[in-house]
Amino acid sequence: MTGLLIRLLIPNWQNTDNPAVRERYGKVAGITGVVTNFLLAVLKFVTGWLFSSIAIMADAVNNLTDSASSVVTLIGFKLSGKPADAEHPYGHARIEYISGMIVSFIMVMLGFQLAQSSVEKIIVPEESTFTWVTIAILIASVLAKLWQGMFYRTMGKRISSTTLMATATDSINDVVATSAVLLGVLITLFTGVNLDGWLGLAVAVFIMISGVRLVKETSQPLLGMAPSKELVESVYSKILGYDGVIGLHDLEVHSYGEGRIFASVHCEVDASQDILVSHDIIDNIERDFLEDMDIHLVIHLDPIQIHDERTRNLYHQVKELVLGLHSELSIHDFRVVWGTTHNNLIFDVVVPFGFSLKDTEVCHQISAAIQNEIGKNYYAVITVDHNYLG
Repeated sequence: MTGLLIRLLIPNWQNTDNPAVRERYGKVAGITGVVTNFLLAVLKFVTGWLFSSIAIMADAVNNLTDSASSVVTLIGFKLSGKPADAEHPYGHARIEYISGMIVSFIMVMLGFQLAQSSVEKIIVPEESTFTWVTIAILIASVLAKLWQGMFYRTMGKRISSTTLMATATDSINDVVATSAVLLGVLITLFTGVNLDGWLGLAVAVFIMISGVRLVKETSQPLLGMAPSKELVESVYSKILGYDGVIGLHDLEVHSYGEGRIFASVHCEVDASQDILVSHDIIDNIERDFLEDMDIHLVIHLDPIQIHDERTRNLYHQVKELVLGLHSELSIHDFRVVWGTTHNNLIFDVVVPFGFSLKDTEVCHQISAAIQNEIGKNYYAVITVDHNYLG
């Protein structure tokens, strides 16, 4: 059914890289959520009021909030689809992350309010009566929410939307919450034991926990996440496939929303090669990345002395020495400035986040090791880098 809706309501639905198509996906998902959640909320409000059930009323408020969240999703996709402008040269796509976070905060606030109402119902219990009509309504709600969760998940996967995936999780959580209410109704119907207040509290706690988890998940892209392993591997593989590129390092990737990726990297080339040839290689790589992967890539050129045997031998000596000190460290941009009384070994060392030593201690250890192992007339000039790939 989801596939049919996509084909009917989204023109050019296969082209999910197109911002207009992506916005259309969000619009269809948002409107579907507004309508279905509002209908479920009205149905449960009436049922909860008729049978004096705080658990069903809590579930109704949950659905009403989901409807409001779908409105937020609609607005978020509309704003995130705006083109870049002078004030926002990287576009507005991150607004989608903000709308996802708003949905998450709404869940937390809703859960807290429902917990208060449920505690009041536990302290001052009211008799609840249920019929098979109540059970039928709750079963229909579970099935509707299950479909809704799969619908959002399918839509979210198609356009890689954090907001829709968060909404899908919320819908699946609602399946669990409504199932708990249904279980309580069945217990009351068959045993007469009233668990309404306690089940309302359980639903509220479940909603709050889910909301807090989603706040964390939706905030990650705003804080700045490390790129995926698959993306890093594809970037490395593609660049190293070009003739003339010896190696690369210092890759940094910044995402400003789906389809808005900016990256920079250092590419090593033969220092003896004509600079115009090397520059042409770099230009080709940058252009190809934008055309093939929609990544705005900026490359820094690093000339490497690969034909000087003394430099090459020293590089391997220093590399092994650094690895011997700490297996987590690596070096690059190695070059030597030869002198009459001493030689400067200039290189960068990559230190991972959370490393046991401070950067100054790392430099001191390496410098001391070089003078002890290679020679007193070799001085290390070290720049510390950090790995931004996670």
